[in-house]
Amino acid sequence: MGEIERVMIESGSFMDWDKLRIFHAVADAGSLTHAGDTLHLSQSAVSRQVRALEDSLNTTLFHRHARGLILTEQGELLFDATRAMTKRLDAASARIRDSEEEVFGELRVTTTIGFGSLWLAPRLSSFYANYPDLNIDLMLDERVLDLPMREADVAIRMKEPSQADLVRKRLMSVRMRLYASRHYLTTHDIPQTMEDLQNHRLICQNVNSEQVSAGATLVRELISYDLPNLLTVNNYFGCLQAVRNDLGVGVLPDYVAIDDPELVRVLPEVESNAVPVFLAFPEELRQSKRISAFRDFVVEQISEQKKRVQMSEKD
Repeated sequence: MGEIERVMIESGSFMDWDKLRIFHAVADAGSLTHAGDTLHLSQSAVSRQVRALEDSLNTTLFHRHARGLILTEQGELLFDATRAMTKRLDAASARIRDSEEEVFGELRVTTTIGFGSLWLAPRLSSFYANYPDLNIDLMLDERVLDLPMREADVAIRMKEPSQADLVRKRLMSVRMRLYASRHYLTTHDIPQTMEDLQNHRLICQNVNSEQVSAGATLVRELISYDLPNLLTVNNYFGCLQAVRNDLGVGVLPDYVAIDDPELVRVLPEVESNAVPVFLAFPEELRQSKRISAFRDFVVEQISEQKKRVQMSEKD
């Protein structure tokens, strides 16, 4: 047991939830004023509660200076504890809310910038039509958030999650392919071979940016042909905008072309390896009606997408 935990137990501060809640808000905001705005308390009231907590623990929790507050070493220890407590309370609150039949509240969804902005966000209108009382916090990040620690409620990732305490479902596979706009191809020769790409500007993610390895491998292969013109972007949203505006031939995930008739695939023999797409959420949220509603929505959207692809291939 650490010194601060021992002092907290002896002083009974483990039960002083209000002071701990206020301390957590101040530590999270780095400012008494900002914490007060969040808590709807005056700055002086927040300051008194923090001082009272410091007195009860017989320690200093913050270094105070003109630009704000910085946690002391003891403050960092306490902030780690209150952060864990907050996550557990959030999880308990979510489970209590999910015991009701109605789907409401907030659902924090994390996925990649490309998939979230190009595939998921455009489809959310139909989801909100069915669940108007559910608010989605869409967190687009290449970084993999920690679901068991409740950094998010549900994730859609481009690889199978490695943590054992997650429920996971494979949704589909994605491949990176080459596309150009219809207008661009009316003014430029359609490439027939890899060497022909030297007559075009290649639009792709920088190989050093965060992305799936299959995409980076394809880009490395393409640029090995000593292409003279290159435009690199750090996400697929930027790549798509460049392709749509006739800047060249772009490396894009195949899901962006399904609903965009202005995109034309070129060099159809060129593509990345398949990238599995998984939906995952913590085991403790298995009975969550918010999670179930979102999972069913995503599965339904993918099923409809597959049907459209099959119909277009028959035409």
